[in-house]
Amino acid sequence: MTTHRDARFPNRTPRFPTANMISTNIIILGIRAAQLVFAIIVMALTAYVAHWYNVDTLTSSPSQINWLLAVSIFTIVSVAYLELVQRFVPRLSHQMVSVGIEAANAVFYFSGFIALAVFMSRLLFCRGSVCGAARASIAFGAFEFLLWTASLIIAGKEVAKSGFLRRTPKGPLNVPPMKEAQAA
Repeated sequence: MTTHRDARFPNRTPRFPTANMISTNIIILGIRAAQLVFAIIVMALTAYVAHWYNVDTLTSSPSQINWLLAVSIFTIVSVAYLELVQRFVPRLSHQMVSVGIEAANAVFYFSGFIALAVFMSRLLFCRGSVCGAARASIAFGAFEFLLWTASLIIAGKEVAKSGFLRRTPKGPLNVPPMKEAQAA
């Protein structure tokens, strides 16, 4: 069966948006899994460094360590929202909120790993497992920044394709559209 569109464009290969959507969902799911695993790693590493500062030294842990620890907890909550709410309660999900959460995570990790790298570069000496954990948290923070930036780009493309406002069958004020009057 040919449609009018096939007749107008006989050389055009048909696009399968469902296949593209499935591959995008698989990519996003893989990125989310990596974000969750790396967030747990960053949380463990920064918690180890913060614990060392709080127990073995006379000073409290640096704010850069505390920031990456807080951001990793925020990431776990963000991944839970972005995956669970969109799958199980889609009415509570909005694509602009999702883009905002992804952008916030990217900015938070960028500021966190840069601040910790600057802090580590100004230390007079750095040795032992605590120093290695802090350096590893810088590396995993940079990977998290890249992962959140990639998912932000994908989500931004999806928002640009579908439009910035969610389309509903009702009008702008939740009033059903007017019907045409029957011609006499």
